[in-house]
Amino acid sequence: MSESAAPEGHAPHQHADLPPIATEHFQVPDVHRLRPGAMSTQAPRILLLYGSLRERSFSRLLVEESARLLQAMGAETRVFNPSGLPLPDDAPDAHPKVVELRELATWAEGMVWCSPERHGAMTGIMKTQIDWIPLTLGAQRPTQGKTLALMQVCGGSQSFNAVNQMRILGRWMRMLTIPNQSSMAKAFQEFDEHDRIKPSAYLDRVVDVLEELVKFTWLTRDASPYLVDRYSERKESAEDLMQRINQTKM
Repeated sequence: MSESAAPEGHAPHQHADLPPIATEHFQVPDVHRLRPGAMSTQAPRILLLYGSLRERSFSRLLVEESARLLQAMGAETRVFNPSGLPLPDDAPDAHPKVVELRELATWAEGMVWCSPERHGAMTGIMKTQIDWIPLTLGAQRPTQGKTLALMQVCGGSQSFNAVNQMRILGRWMRMLTIPNQSSMAKAFQEFDEHDRIKPSAYLDRVVDVLEELVKFTWLTRDASPYLVDRYSERKESAEDLMQRINQTKM
């Protein structure tokens, strides 16, 4: 260890050549806090959102198949039906569909977002669901540190506009968005007359994505509070922090 390095989990040496930070709140990352002594063993809790209200919605069909796969992988799943969810700011937070969505987001340890691509973007239905999930609910943060997998269905050739947009949103919501993702071209050709997905390379990729999601959820959920522990927030007083994160909407 060099003279200026600090032991893991301790504040830096007073003589370390640091910029003007609050050293009493500075911490050297501690690898032992990333490896809990006993890993939790309950089934990973995964919330799945889809972005279409059509009677035969392919994003919904893909989410339903994903839920079946996740359950086979040992996860517990919930699927939110966005029908009846009001536009953001067009109803109070006490609206039953808003309450349902926020309770599911708080319950979940990971999420799957699946949207059609419409006019080169995710659908408004998909964005409305995400917009109703706040960064904070009192002292709780419904999305921070949770895992996220992204999928999209296309009416024509394969595109990645929707998943790329959702990846930006996942980062904004402070989620751990897994590297893999799925985009299904000509989704209307990928489901049979019983609305079950057909064997294809697209199905193989969906399995890959969900397998990765479960692994990342297992890997990170016990260490999630430490992963999202921040110097800037430790530096703030609890009162100042609550005032900032609960500030009135603009």
